[in-house]
Amino acid sequence: MASGTDGRPRHEQIAADLRSRIMSGELAPGSQLPSIPTLVQLYSAATATVQRALGALKAEGAVYSEVGRGVYVRRRRPLAVEASAYVTPSPEGYAYRLLSVAEVVPPGEVAHGLELTEGERAILRHRLLLHDDEPVELSWSYYPAAIARGTELAEHRKIRGGAPRLLADLGYPQQHMRDRVSARMPTTEEIEELDLPPYVPVLRQLRVIRSVDGRPVEVSVLVKGSHLHELHYDQDALTQST
Repeated sequence: MASGTDGRPRHEQIAADLRSRIMSGELAPGSQLPSIPTLVQLYSAATATVQRALGALKAEGAVYSEVGRGVYVRRRRPLAVEASAYVTPSPEGYAYRLLSVAEVVPPGEVAHGLELTEGERAILRHRLLLHDDEPVELSWSYYPAAIARGTELAEHRKIRGGAPRLLADLGYPQQHMRDRVSARMPTTEEIEELDLPPYVPVLRQLRVIRSVDGRPVEVSVLVKGSHLHELHYDQDALTQST
């Protein structure tokens, strides 16, 4: 139940509680949610408030309604983000749409990741990732202009074999990746391009990729709707003495 210190509108509190129960499996995929009168009593809320909460969950794709029957939890597996892997672990059903390619002075954090001097330029490839034809991720990938200028990376077309293959051919095989993951509310562009429902935060990954000689050859900013994704970590446990 939401506490009295929660400053969100009541329908958002109810939607958040139901969302938590869905994500935990308490409300299993395919199961029917309690009726609106039951939810009204459970949350001590008005009928219209409960209906707004359910409407928010429907907009997210978490639940769906059947006329005359009720509201059900949608059967849907979250899209996995393997935090320790560079390549998407399950490429089936994924496709990229190239939105733009340009030579730019990158933002500060990107320039820092690429170890560029002030004013030094990079090639930016801006893409939209689709899963089963639905938008799921926006990416901004930056490459040092000293490496990428005059190559396929600077051309507005898809790269056969992808950027890793091209970088390897140029003498910069990718060896090490570091991600920094954070959450925030989306920008207007992200809401429109990713078709996000209201009030849904995004996950933002800042990814720095280095070649075998330690040189940074790519920095990517990856933004995805948090309601569709979950991060996976797979590593050996560390034993500490006490």
